[in-house]
Amino acid sequence: MSSRGPGRPRTPFVGRRGRMLPGEGPLARVPAVAVFAVVVVVFAVGVIVGGVPGAILLGLLAVGVAVLLATTWPRLRPGERLVRVLVLAVLVAIALGLVLR
Repeated sequence: MSSRGPGRPRTPFVGRRGRMLPGEGPLARVPAVAVFAVVVVVFAVGVIVGGVPGAILLGLLAVGVAVLLATTWPRLRPGERLVRVLVLAVLVAIALGLVLR
């Protein structure tokens, strides 16, 4: 019998302690081109739609960038940190611009 109990799906990260190594996270098998394409499409739709709905889409992208920045911060060099913070700031500025116009 399993100690997980009935109805609990088995995932590779349940009960795992410590840091993950590069290439073993939940998105490790997703092609980078697919992720890039999704980000470009969401950004383009957000800018084209504009207004509050567009700002919400860009806000979701900003949250994703912020989460990735926070999780990778210890491994980034200062120059890489600066570029990623600038990308986040530009994304937030564009989202605010959509709301305020």
